[in-house]
Amino acid sequence: MASLENTGWSVPGLLLVLLLVFDSDVLHVRGLEVTTGKVSTLEAMNGSTVLLPCKYHSCIGISNLYFSWHFNNNGTMEKLCDGVVPSEGVEPKVKVKHQRIEFVGSSKHENISVLLWNITFEDEGEYTCFARNPKEKYRNHSAIYTLRVVDQMREVDNTLTVIIVSVSGGVIGLAIIVMVIKALVVQFLMKDDEKNKECLVNASGNDNTENGLTGAKADNKGTPKA
Repeated sequence: MASLENTGWSVPGLLLVLLLVFDSDVLHVRGLEVTTGKVSTLEAMNGSTVLLPCKYHSCIGISNLYFSWHFNNNGTMEKLCDGVVPSEGVEPKVKVKHQRIEFVGSSKHENISVLLWNITFEDEGEYTCFARNPKEKYRNHSAIYTLRVVDQMREVDNTLTVIIVSVSGGVIGLAIIVMVIKALVVQFLMKDDEKNKECLVNASGNDNTENGLTGAKADNKGTPKA
C-alpha cells in the first residue's frame, strides 16, 4: 500500500484539499436559490391583475435577506420594490416604488411575490426577482418572469381533445358490450351443457333397462313354469 510520503502528499495538504472539496459541495447544495415556479411565462389580458411569483430558499438559513423586483423597461432596469427579511419567520420591511405594485409575500412561506394591478401593454416584458443573503457571504441569486399582455385570450382548439375523449368513450363502451355478450354466451353454454348432461343420464338409464341390468325390465319377469 502506498504511503503519503510515496505519493508526495503531506497530511496538511491532503486535509486542505478535502476541506476545499467538502466546502464546495456544501455551498453548492445549501446555497441560496430563488425561483419563480415551474412556469416562468404568463399571458394575461390587458387591464387584469397578475401575480408575479417568487420564492427563496436556503438550507443554512437567512439573516437580513435582501430582495428586490426589477422590470426591464427597454433595457433600463426599473426597480418596483425591495425589502429585507430580518430572519426566518419575521415579516419583511418592504418599500414599494411602483403605484400598481403590491407585496403579497410572507417570510413564513419564504415567499416574496408581488401583484401587478391593472396591467397595460407597456407592462409586457421581463421581471427579475433578486435576493442576497449576508449569512452566506452575501451570496445572491435571481430568476426572471416573463409577462405577455394581450387584448383577449386565445381560444384553445379542443377538437383533438374532443376526438380523443369520444374515441376513448367508444372503446370503453364497446368493451362493456363485448363483456356483456361474453357473459350471456357463457351462461347460455352452461345451460346447454346442463341439458346435455341430463340427456346423457336419461339415455344411460334407458340402455341399462334394455340390457337387463339391475332394475331392468328383465328382472321383473315371472319364474317360468316347470
